[in-house]
Amino acid sequence: MSVEPSPQSPWQAATIARIEKRTPRVTSFWFRPSRPVAHLAGQHVDIRLTAPDGYQARRSYSIASAPEAGAAIELAIERLDDGEVSPFFHDVAAVGDEIELRGPLGGHFIWQESDGGPILLVGGGSGVVPLMAMVRHRTLRNNAVPVALVFSARVWDEVIFRDELIGLDDRRDGFDLVLTLTREPARRPSDYSRRVDARMMAQAIERLPKAPKLAYVCGSNAFVSAAANALIGAGVPAEIIRTERYGV
Repeated sequence: MSVEPSPQSPWQAATIARIEKRTPRVTSFWFRPSRPVAHLAGQHVDIRLTAPDGYQARRSYSIASAPEAGAAIELAIERLDDGEVSPFFHDVAAVGDEIELRGPLGGHFIWQESDGGPILLVGGGSGVVPLMAMVRHRTLRNNAVPVALVFSARVWDEVIFRDELIGLDDRRDGFDLVLTLTREPARRPSDYSRRVDARMMAQAIERLPKAPKLAYVCGSNAFVSAAANALIGAGVPAEIIRTERYGV
């Protein structure tokens, strides 16, 4: 199934159906589009805000919800104090508000059942969002593909989707969660207290029954560069690494 639109995909109205605080700086918003949005795990949408004077601001946000999750799509939006869009959502937006949305967009950073596995996912901060869509897709499909997710956050309270991820990890159904905190000690015996490196990637790969078929890395430019280099240092072929970057 192909659902990727052309770059000229039309804008449509979408209503905020639900809001949930995830961390001190990240809040999830569920948008119900006026027309159905059929997406693949890993894709994103564009959001456009228009001021009374006609000024427009647009940002891209990865979809956190699985394709099977229903009509509303979840976007986990991190507050950026100097941003044009995120402060509106955190300070002004309310359930029932209508915004403009287009998508889904992106055809490279996606995972479908037919892609198989094992897969290794590496996310930094809000870069975990499209990876979460992949994890949820696997779960809702009752898929047994082995998955290891390495998630780097500064502190425990900034681990987005923390309780859900730990709950999935506790199921021991082939999904393994590896948390690494860069600014405080690890809370779980199997986790880390440092930045990602080749040794950490090698140990994450050991959690899989065999070498990964695909590896996905998402986060800031600096994080993606460091994580991709760490994967290559751990012996992962560059050609199976798919990356998505944001910010500077």
